[in-house]
Amino acid sequence: MTTRKTALAISFGLAALVGAATAAAQVVIQPAPPPPVVVKPTPPPTVVVEPQPSASPVTVAPAPSSQVVQAGDIEANDVRAQTIYANTIKATQVNGTIHQTKNVKVNGGNDIKVPSLDAGVIYAEKIEAKTVTAANIYVRELERR
Repeated sequence: MTTRKTALAISFGLAALVGAATAAAQVVIQPAPPPPVVVKPTPPPTVVVEPQPSASPVTVAPAPSSQVVQAGDIEANDVRAQTIYANTIKATQVNGTIHQTKNVKVNGGNDIKVPSLDAGVIYAEKIEAKTVTAANIYVRELERR
């Protein structure tokens, strides 16, 4: 039985020795941190917008000029201004806010006869036209034809 005990002691001793050697021989490898990733942003793509062809032509009316017109009588097809001061207006169509006044004093005596008159401000004794258009129209007497 001593051989058995001896063999058993040797096998326990070897097992302990192998276990100790294995424990001492274990190497722990830690992974290295990943290298930094640099992303360069790409410039936005170029966008080209092409206008759609319109079925009908677009008419843009020019903005009234900053010219001040003073006249005795004005005869025209179209009279346009930001503001009109007149004693008498005879027109087929009048567009704008109409303010009735008692009298407009005009310091101009020349008469104007043109196809179209466009100004910032118009002072006149009398305006005869097909169309009179202004944001504000100050007139004593208005007659629609």
